[in-house]
Amino acid sequence: MSTTTAPTTGLSIPALARALPRVEDEIRRMATSSSLPIVNEFSGRITAAGGKRLRSVLILAGALAMRGSVTDKAVTSAACVEVLHAGSLVHDDLMDNATERRGVRTVNADWGPGPAVLVGDFMLARASQVALREISPFAAEQLAAAVADLVEGQVLEVLDLHNPDRSPDDALRSIALKTGALFRVGCVLAAHCADADEVTTTRMAEYGASFGLLFQILDDLLDLASTRLRLGKPVGTDLRQGVYTFPLLRAMDPELRALLVRDPDDDRVAEVLAVLRRGSLVEDTLGYCRNLARQTVAALPVLPSSETADILRELPGAYLDWAATLIA
Repeated sequence: MSTTTAPTTGLSIPALARALPRVEDEIRRMATSSSLPIVNEFSGRITAAGGKRLRSVLILAGALAMRGSVTDKAVTSAACVEVLHAGSLVHDDLMDNATERRGVRTVNADWGPGPAVLVGDFMLARASQVALREISPFAAEQLAAAVADLVEGQVLEVLDLHNPDRSPDDALRSIALKTGALFRVGCVLAAHCADADEVTTTRMAEYGASFGLLFQILDDLLDLASTRLRLGKPVGTDLRQGVYTFPLLRAMDPELRALLVRDPDDDRVAEVLAVLRRGSLVEDTLGYCRNLARQTVAALPVLPSSETADILRELPGAYLDWAATLIA
C-alpha cells in the first residue's frame, strides 16, 4: 500500500519475531519450487517484493494466543496464505494491465499475459499442495474454498465495472469474498493449528472476515483520499479502471454521478477526487470503519489473557489509525 511502515504491533514478542523470518523462508521455498527456472524467477521475484504480511501476523498471533506456541504448521499456514495471495495478485495485475507492483515489474509486463496466468496458477496450486502435504487435508480444502470465494468476488466486481448504480452492499459482498476470504481462512488455519474447538474456530473465522472488510475499505478510501507521495503509488486507480468502491458509492450524489465516465483522463480523475474530498467521504468512511473495528474485536473468542491476545484486540484499531495518517 505504501512505503510507510504498517503497524508492527506485537513484533516485540519474541515468539512472533522469531516466526516471521521462518514464514519468509517458507514463502521463498514454495515460490521457487518449480522444476522450471523461469517460473521460479518470476514467482520468486513477486513474493520477494514483500508486503505488509498482515495475514501472517494474524495467523501467528492467533495460533500463539490459542496454543501458547507457534508450531511449524502455523508457520507453513502463514506461508501458504501469503503465496496464495501473491498468486492472486499476479492475476489481478494481468486483469488491470498493471506494469509494476511494490516497485517490481509485473509478470504480464515482462513476460506477457499468457505466462502471467500460468505463474499465478502455479502459485495457487503450490500453496494448496503444500497445505495438503504438510498441514492437513482440512487446511488444503479451506485454501481451495478461499480461492473459489476470491474468484467469485472478482467476478462480481467485473460485472459491476463502470456501474454508478452499484450499491454499497454489492461492493461489500464483493470484497467479503475477494479480500475477506483470505483473512478468514488465515484465522481458521490459526485455530486449526492450535487444535481449537469448533466455537473458537467459528469466532476466529468471523474475526478474520471482519478484519478483511476493514482492510479493504481502508485501502479503497486511501485510493480516493491519499496522495501518491504518501501512499507510495498512484491514487485514483479504481476510478481509472471503473471500479466503484464502497466509500465512493456511499458518497454518490448527482454531481459525482455526472463526473463518472469510462476511461477518464487525469484531469477528470483529479476533478472527481476533489469533489469527494470537499465532502464527507473521509469522515463518513472512517466512522464506518471505527464501528467495523469494534465489531472485529467483539468477534474474537474468549482467549487466555496474554500479550499476544492483546495484539489481536489492538490490531484492528491500530491499523485504522495508521491508515488515517496517510489521508491527505
